[in-house]
Amino acid sequence: MTQPHKSATDTNTILRNQLITLLQKSDAHQPLDAAIKNLPANLRGVKPENLPYSIWQLIDHIRVVQWDILEFSRNADYQSPPWPEGYWTKQVEPSDNSAWQQALDQIQQDRDAFIALLADPQRDLFQPFAHGDGQNLLREALLIADHTAYHVGEIIIIRRLLNAWPG
Repeated sequence: MTQPHKSATDTNTILRNQLITLLQKSDAHQPLDAAIKNLPANLRGVKPENLPYSIWQLIDHIRVVQWDILEFSRNADYQSPPWPEGYWTKQVEPSDNSAWQQALDQIQQDRDAFIALLADPQRDLFQPFAHGDGQNLLREALLIADHTAYHVGEIIIIRRLLNAWPG
């Protein structure tokens, strides 16, 4: 039995939905929310021996990079921060609980804003942006997912080294 041919519109809708699922859920790894769940506040700024970053620095880096990708994707006049200093905080720990929560809130808000770009059928996933070097919305969605997953893995490793990971 042959499968009915899917139109380009159907394929685009399926791809958009898959990308949104990729950004919202985690099928093959832990999501960010699970990686930081029940993390004691006093461990947010601990840098284990021979590792370059604390969990706070990784969280803030995820925040900045995702924001950078979002702004690049929706604003042709946007200028990215200088690399690498604009992407990594020198502060090993958050200044207070409010700074921690604000970073987590921004990650969620910016992810939601990027998902809104993906969900907009007027935005072509494959069309290179008028600015940049050929980047498109599909590439930027995959970049956010890949980048975040990589650093979530590092957060979990740090938690394991600090004996603060469940299981």
